[in-house]
Amino acid sequence: MTHGIHCLALAGTPTLWPFAILGLCVATIIFLIAGLRLHPFLALVCVAILAGVLSPVGSLPGEPAASHWIQAVEVTAAELGTVCGRVGIVIALASIIGLAVMESGAADKVVRRFIAAFGEKRAGLALVSGGFLLGLPIFFDTFFMLLIPLARALRIRTGRDYTLYVLAICCAGAVTHSLVAPHPGPLAMVELLKVDLGWSVVVGTLASLPVVAFGWWVAQVLNRRCDVPLRETPDLSLAKVEALTRQPEAELPSFTASVIPVLLPLGLIATASFVTAFLQPSTLGAAYAWIEFIGNRNIALLLGAGLAMTLVARHRRLNLAGLSALLGRALETGGVIILITSAGGAFGLMLNHAGVGEAVRNLALGHDINLIVLGWAVAVVLKFSQGSATVAMLTAAAMMVGVTQGTDLPYHPMYLFLAIGFGALGLSWMNDSGFWVIGRLSGFTERETLKTWTVLAFSMSCAGLVETLLLAALLPFK
Repeated sequence: MTHGIHCLALAGTPTLWPFAILGLCVATIIFLIAGLRLHPFLALVCVAILAGVLSPVGSLPGEPAASHWIQAVEVTAAELGTVCGRVGIVIALASIIGLAVMESGAADKVVRRFIAAFGEKRAGLALVSGGFLLGLPIFFDTFFMLLIPLARALRIRTGRDYTLYVLAICCAGAVTHSLVAPHPGPLAMVELLKVDLGWSVVVGTLASLPVVAFGWWVAQVLNRRCDVPLRETPDLSLAKVEALTRQPEAELPSFTASVIPVLLPLGLIATASFVTAFLQPSTLGAAYAWIEFIGNRNIALLLGAGLAMTLVARHRRLNLAGLSALLGRALETGGVIILITSAGGAFGLMLNHAGVGEAVRNLALGHDINLIVLGWAVAVVLKFSQGSATVAMLTAAAMMVGVTQGTDLPYHPMYLFLAIGFGALGLSWMNDSGFWVIGRLSGFTERETLKTWTVLAFSMSCAGLVETLLLAALLPFK
């Protein structure tokens, strides 16, 4: 049997109207942000409402037919609140940790140890290799927010390669988010595609390595072509960062005290993720519930924030009023990121209500195409259209289950798992929360984020597709 399969289209001709909505929304958001320089939060809210207004009457949740336009506004607000509920506390606490480790000198302490161990020329490689291990169990947005202070401190210390340091963090954590359980997307794909969870972790991790290595090479190319300067941020000025990096090392916190506010929440989240993924509650008894509780990302980050606040208060000799003022700056920065991220998520969800995901599925089912390429392409389009890698994986995997039902694949289903995961890494742009987290925390403009992060993510996605096709042909394990 060939690697492709001819699938009959669903009954009826699929409408192209959802694609028209997608195209119009894409053009509008680019015009508002790049052309009119409208604040991203306002632009994303406006375009999310536009997507709701243009969606078919009756397609929005809880909609009476007579109030379609009003419901477009109300559903946008509700979806924005849903996304905010998932990310708000995490971003706020991560902002506190990030500012505290910068202000206390902890980030500079870690950077000095990095440079001492790996050498200045290999500082970025240290971020990639260490970040890959840390990113295996950690949600990408959280992972990036905790590590970006290291990139800023490295840029001050070395005087160059800020783009490289930011992209090193990105390529270390982005692939594992799409391929390795206990991240939610891979966990869901395991259930849908009926592949073994333990083997998916092994295969996903091993398959990530060549793609991360390729991403590191792409990051170096992008660094030469787009050298983004280190810019002021509302919470910490460049003069302040430079002053911190000139401190004698004896005045900085110890290395252990410097890394604990970051590593503790990462370790707690990782432990809880693996325990809940691979063990049953009866195995650990009452300890299972405690591990789940302290490993909840909100609780873990709250503990990390407490340690970070203690660290900065001690080393800056701050009283409660001074600490409160410092936290206010962190929360102002985090609040803007929360608003933009939530609006981007609402935009993606409104596109989903408009039927874009279903239209992509119907269109793909009508073609004779290699199933690995089909799964990858559908995940790429879904990621571009609605922003969430997890939603793209869930939808694409569910579609591939229907396409492959009753079909004798010429390779192991694990290759469909890899193809969809790599596809969900694909086209990250202004409706992706990760796009805004990376851009805002690193100080990149929207254009710079598109020229660096978006190019890096899609390059790694394509490399993953090539790797999957080669492995399926050479080692089908059938």
